[in-house]
Order: sequence, then C-alpha cells, then structure tokens
Amino acid sequence: MKIIWLGHGSFRIESGEAVLLIDPWLSGNPALPEDQHDAAIAGATHILLTHTHFDHVIDVLPLAKRLKIPVAGQYDLMGYWGEAEGIETIGFNKGGTVNLSGVRVSMVPASHSSTFSTPEGLRTGGSEVGYMISAEGHTIYHSGDTAIMADMDWMGEYYKPDIGILSAGGHFTMDMKAAAWAAKRYFDFKTVIPGHYKTFPILEQSARALVDGLPGVDVIEAEVMIPIEV
Repeated sequence: MKIIWLGHGSFRIESGEAVLLIDPWLSGNPALPEDQHDAAIAGATHILLTHTHFDHVIDVLPLAKRLKIPVAGQYDLMGYWGEAEGIETIGFNKGGTVNLSGVRVSMVPASHSSTFSTPEGLRTGGSEVGYMISAEGHTIYHSGDTAIMADMDWMGEYYKPDIGILSAGGHFTMDMKAAAWAAKRYFDFKTVIPGHYKTFPILEQSARALVDGLPGVDVIEAEVMIPIEV
C-alpha cells in the first residue's frame, strides 16, 4: 500500500486496483505544483470527501466529471450531487462501510463543520466525517478535519487502526500537541502522518510537537508526491 500526500489535507492511497483520492485539492493548492497535478490524479478509481470546505471540495466535482469516477461520501450530499450534477456517487453514512475496489472504507464521526458558499448564502453540505480505510492488513484512520473528541475512544478500540493520518495544523483542527495527545490516549498507532499543516502561515509549520509527543511511534513528515510504503 502507498500513501501519498498531495499537500494540505489531500491524500492519495494506492492498494491493489484501488487508487483513492481523499479531498483532492489541486486548484490553488500552494503545496502542490501545477506540473504535478496530472500525476497526483493518474489512475484514480474513487474520490473520498470528508466535508465541503473549499480547500477540500473545490476540485471534487470537476475531477469526478473529468475522470468519470465515483465520489464516495456522506449520504445526503451524494444523493443531491447524483441528481443535480449527474455524477456517479456512493452515498453512505457514519457507521457504514463500503468496498471500493477491494479496499474497505468505514465512515466515522469528526467534529468540525461542513459548509460552502453559494450566491444565495452559506449552505450546509452534509456533515463532516473521517474514514477508517482497511486493506493489505492495515487500517488507516484518516481523521478528516476534526478536534479531539470522545468518539475517538470507541473508534480506536473498535477499528484498531495502526496508521493515523491526522489533521494537525491547528486553528481549524487539532494542533500537533493535541493530535499527539489524542493519538496516545485513544489509539495504538504504529505510524502517524500529519496533514492539514504548512499550507498557510496561520497553520503550524512543523510536526516537532507531534514527534516529541509520540515516542516509540513512527511519525512521518511526508513530502508532497513522495510515496510512503506501508
């Protein structure tokens, strides 16, 4: 299995026939050079969406139409997009599990918000979520944008993820110190990969507090477009 950071909160996960794009942000993503855009989405089989803030959703519909691949995400929004946008969708909800080309994806809660702007004002796009992604003997917890929450207790015990992809840039999500605390309190990760940081000055620029807070855990500060093999 390969995990590839596309910058900010965007990731690409490759396993067997599946190539999952999680919150793929290309347009205006300062961390992902334009000459890397095609490589970032090459061979994609599915898009996973955690919520509808612009830095997570802006390229989802254009990519789904261009690549002719389904978008998987929160049921209410997927139902609407399937009718209004004419794309293939896989709608499910928190507690549900789908099989995406051999990869099992379970939707779990997050604590954030999920809105987007329209000419008529602010609208809600379903609800914010995270994912447990299981394949090749590993389970990855992709937190989505979230604060620390008590739900992490049962999520860690029930799904037993060994890899954590944690949004940890602060201001909008957990910061590095909080992510380390949550990882230690609720999970038994062997590997942790921070995301949703470095992109803007308002976000944390270093994962040092996460590294220091998780002795014995392999905290990998990913480089954009450089695969991490697990």
